[in-house]
Amino acid sequence: MCLGVPGKVVAIQENDLGMTVGRVSFGGIIKDVSLAYLPEVRLGDYVIVHVGFALSRVDEEAAKEIFSFLRSNSELSDLEGSGSPRGDESSIPGGMERGGKSHD
Repeated sequence: MCLGVPGKVVAIQENDLGMTVGRVSFGGIIKDVSLAYLPEVRLGDYVIVHVGFALSRVDEEAAKEIFSFLRSNSELSDLEGSGSPRGDESSIPGGMERGGKSHD
């Protein structure tokens, strides 16, 4: 099954080819994502990402629900085991830390 995963845009830049790329945090794991399909995305927005492309914007509550569902069904194992650098835990949708603990 193919899944789109929610993430928070923490940086936006142009790459060497002139394409807009976002640094997106998925539960603290940072990945580069193409923003070619969503030129209106701004820093702090949440996006749904599939195979390296941001496909749609979502609000923080929707991102939190989707991320929680994926984590509870062990659908994030590929992402979490990727070896990518971890970012600031505050970028996790809804302020949730790994393991489901809230910052609040």
